[in-house]
Amino acid sequence: MSGPSLKKQDAHDLIHESALNEAKELRMLLQKCVEDGQKEKAIKVAEVSIEHWESRTLQHASSEEEGLYKEMVTEKPHLKTLVIQLTRDHDLMRKMVEQMKALLINNEIDEKLVSLMDSLIIVDSLHNDDEMNKLLGHKEFYKLEIAEESDEIA
Repeated sequence: MSGPSLKKQDAHDLIHESALNEAKELRMLLQKCVEDGQKEKAIKVAEVSIEHWESRTLQHASSEEEGLYKEMVTEKPHLKTLVIQLTRDHDLMRKMVEQMKALLINNEIDEKLVSLMDSLIIVDSLHNDDEMNKLLGHKEFYKLEIAEESDEIA
């Protein structure tokens, strides 16, 4: 069962926006460190960035997959394809974080790492839009549609 904030579009959107904004700030900081040749600082920023993606976005993704997505498909089976697509987004983000870890282990703190962070931000942003507008937004539309139909009957 998912937590109540996952089903509330506004609260869920705030969770996404806050994590994404933090990721963007970390990306900008990493870019500056790389450009300025501050390798030790860049390593620390990369470590914090990986921790951020794992503890904020990917942990949230796991919660969605274990609760919200299953509940939505149970309630509305026609959303199954969308849920598969959203889960694939999560899988792509997990793979990119693994690639970031590999670069860090190999001490490759350069534009490749910044590029992966850019890719993560893009995928996450598109994913968030789909989730808000197609999954949770659909739910609100569905409620509105039912309410309008009951008004027509009355």
